[in-house]
Amino acid sequence: MTHDDIWRALDALAAENGLSASGLARKAGLDATAFNPSKRIGSDGRARWPSTESVAKVLAATGAGFSDFAALVTGAAALPRSGRSMGRRIPLIGLAQAGGDGYFDDGGYPVGGGWDEISVPEVGDPNAYALEISGESMEPVFRDGDVVIVSPAAPVRRGDRVVVRTLKGEVMAKELKRQSARRIELRSLNPAHPDYSFELSELAWMHRIVWATQ
Repeated sequence: MTHDDIWRALDALAAENGLSASGLARKAGLDATAFNPSKRIGSDGRARWPSTESVAKVLAATGAGFSDFAALVTGAAALPRSGRSMGRRIPLIGLAQAGGDGYFDDGGYPVGGGWDEISVPEVGDPNAYALEISGESMEPVFRDGDVVIVSPAAPVRRGDRVVVRTLKGEVMAKELKRQSARRIELRSLNPAHPDYSFELSELAWMHRIVWATQ
């Protein structure tokens, strides 16, 4: 559990509730600037961590449990099976299908009538979609039959799990290892599979995975 993990989890919790970092702080009864990126590193360059009290207030305000937050810290949160309302239905297809024509528009948003649907907790992004994992190429992080929830609007940072589509129509779920002004490097979730590197000009889009069933 690192400094970046904690702040990424708070950002994800904000996005899933349709809020900015400032909006999440206000909802929790905290100072609106408490979670601003500028507050995450002190003037002396040392990492600043949110307090346990702040996290507790955020969980109370959003209705999330500590297990939900802990799962967000890992980057692969489990969808709740009971005890929380299912906020909306979003489109669902298999990851293996996602490379086919007619499922995404030029912006990477789901289109067409070939999608199924799945009920999920409220996700702030109106263009969020779900992909069902098939095969063993992403074990042990994602297993055959798991469903990942993807948000095109969520900010992507190093270490995030992402879905990437190339201009050639290849679709893959990886971890963002590094991104420069011209290239991205992707780490395979299964150590038995190779890592990838692409010029940005080779990519159609890259979206962040914000939830996953387990």
